[in-house]
Amino acid sequence: MYLSYPEWIFFINFAPRMKRCVVILSCAAMLMCGCASEFNSVYKSADMDYKYEYAKECFARNKFQQAITLLEELVTIKKGSDEAQECLYMLAMAQYCNSDFEAASETFKKYGSSYPRGTYAESAAFYVGQSLYQSAPEPRLDQSPTNGAITAYQQFMDQYPDSKLRPQAQERLYELYDKLIQKEYLSAELYYNLGGYFGNINSNEESNYTSCIITAQNALKNYPYCSLREDFMLLIMKSKFELAENSSEEKRLDRYREAEDECYGFLNEFPESKNAAIAEKFIAKCKKVIKD
Repeated sequence: MYLSYPEWIFFINFAPRMKRCVVILSCAAMLMCGCASEFNSVYKSADMDYKYEYAKECFARNKFQQAITLLEELVTIKKGSDEAQECLYMLAMAQYCNSDFEAASETFKKYGSSYPRGTYAESAAFYVGQSLYQSAPEPRLDQSPTNGAITAYQQFMDQYPDSKLRPQAQERLYELYDKLIQKEYLSAELYYNLGGYFGNINSNEESNYTSCIITAQNALKNYPYCSLREDFMLLIMKSKFELAENSSEEKRLDRYREAEDECYGFLNEFPESKNAAIAEKFIAKCKKVIKD
């Protein structure tokens, strides 16, 4: 075989390195095959004690999927034995560490109902909330896991008021409530941005501005001390002004008066707001219309 000069240079300089890489990769492949073969042997074994010890070893070595595969079988077989509690709790923790949070929350719940006074009962109660917390989506999406996590954390704190995990649960609760508040704000903001679309706001009391006001007011009622209080009140004020601006003659004056009152309420609560100029501008327009 004839090799050109560049090919000879490549062969001389890199061939030894390539051989080393091949050897390393071959060894790695053999180890992986060996591990897979060992796991398959354990999985097929009828020795449940050996299988259980191997599952614990997998968990300790962060091989969570292998641990889960073994423990899912063992939780039924070990039921009623001395290892039953640990087996079920370890399965839940393996699922949690493997980022299967939905399955983990259900398994932690199962532990709590099966062993309410068990060795790991306190930790399991905490991790029900923790699992749902980890699976909680961004504010724009359905917040069922968020609500579930809030309920789980509250139940945990009620059941274990002196737990060392209580501060962490409380911190998580604040984060989850902020997520719900953010979702309410995004909904109210969307209604405001839609404005007069999909309906005549002169005659349709269920206009987008009305929906914005209702959504924001409900949020303030449910979360009166939230960090977005000013933002909600700004949306209410702007929506009431827009309703007045687009009202029929019979509703015009009443709506301008409502808008004016809302503007004064906003300024009284947030006199230093960067949006104070908007409130003052609205008040001037409302006064002019009402006076005329």
